[in-house]
Amino acid sequence: MYRQDEPEVNLEQILERIRSFNPFRSRDGGGGGNGVAYFILGLFAVAVIFWLGTGIYTVQPGEEAVLRLVGRYENTTGPGLNWYWPSPIGKRDVVRVDEVRRLEIGVRGSAPIPDEAQMITGDQNIVDVQLLVQYNIKSSQDFLFRAVDPGGLTLKDAAETSLRQVVGQREIDDVLTIEKEAVQEDTRLKLQQLLDLYQTGIRVTEVKLLNVRPPDQVQDAFDDVVRAREDKDRIINLADAYKESQLPLARGDAARLTESAAAFKETRVAQATGQANRFLAVLQEYRKAPDVTRQRLYLEAMEEILPGVTKFIVDADNGGNLLQLLPLSETGNTTTPFNVPTPTSNQ
Repeated sequence: MYRQDEPEVNLEQILERIRSFNPFRSRDGGGGGNGVAYFILGLFAVAVIFWLGTGIYTVQPGEEAVLRLVGRYENTTGPGLNWYWPSPIGKRDVVRVDEVRRLEIGVRGSAPIPDEAQMITGDQNIVDVQLLVQYNIKSSQDFLFRAVDPGGLTLKDAAETSLRQVVGQREIDDVLTIEKEAVQEDTRLKLQQLLDLYQTGIRVTEVKLLNVRPPDQVQDAFDDVVRAREDKDRIINLADAYKESQLPLARGDAARLTESAAAFKETRVAQATGQANRFLAVLQEYRKAPDVTRQRLYLEAMEEILPGVTKFIVDADNGGNLLQLLPLSETGNTTTPFNVPTPTSNQ
């Protein structure tokens, strides 16, 4: 989770070398006390400079360095080249804050953990739930110093508690079928609340249900329920598709009938109006000259009727009063003649 960057300085080894090597001796063989003192001071100065140089450190992008002075938190630095008091006065812990870490509940790799996975739903049923939690570090100070094992046991207990609480508020059908997204979101929110309460410095980025299934003893029955729900949804979708295809046709037929009725109405109204106007015009002329108008109406009526009537012209001078006719053009009546009265002189 974090790395320590603390170069060590072996002071005992440096002092041992100073004791065994003294290049400053007097020419007369006497002791060079002042020379040894200067040499020791020079070496000490070099050692101090070297020790101070070990305080230089680099923080990579996506990392934070948490600084402690004599064991107490002092500051947090971001990416770049920095300097801080080296050990044993100061100490720095470098934490990778943008790394997405993961924790599994109810499963480790491909091996299920029944004690973690089994839980009771709101309708007193048992269900196996496997959960994946993804998170990163939002506060390196809290992550290092506020909680014990925040990315391990603390996160595991908080995630399991949140999941059991959310599942315990829902029925088993909701957890298995239609409420999975809601279970994931509610679990994430509840888990984040607990981690903030414990001051773990962890930000939960995603909570995902890996596998949700009933116990093996009732697996087949629940599979039937799931298939029935899927068939129901499929049939509803087919019905909706049929409805959407038929509604435009029905609207088109209704519009066509409405327009046809309106056109028929306009036609009939126009015809009736024309007939009424014609009658009023004839009536006006009739009032002016009744005899002439009557004769004209009679002639016009005959012009309309006579073209559709079979006519026989009988000459009274050549046939007498009655004439025997044989209607050969009529089928089924070839033997029965009929009489046509001879028109009188007044006709």
